Amino acid sequence: MNRIRKGDQVVVIAGKDKGKQGEIVRVLGDKVVVSNVNVVKRHTKPNPQAGQPGGVIEREAPIHASNVMLFNPATGKGDRVAFKVLEDGRKLRVFRSSGEAVDA
Repeated sequence: MNRIRKGDQVVVIAGKDKGKQGEIVRVLGDKVVVSNVNVVKRHTKPNPQAGQPGGVIEREAPIHASNVMLFNPATGKGDRVAFKVLEDGRKLRVFRSSGEAVDA
């Protein structure tokens, strides 16, 4: 089970976009793509088969998962994640500061 999943709200804790918040769009191994974070300009050739125009396109590039922290809405800050094993054997993600479940 991963500490960070697609759809989670995160805060960037390191790098040029430090302090920005966003939602996880994709998880690529140990890297994540966060909406409106690490936006790069990509020069692309037109691809008529895919209906893709050419030009300079802005898109999000992946950043390392260690540079983001799960956002805790109760405190309004980033928070570390722990795992709690329930009686039936399932794992549950919980915030370290409060112990409350991440997946409500």
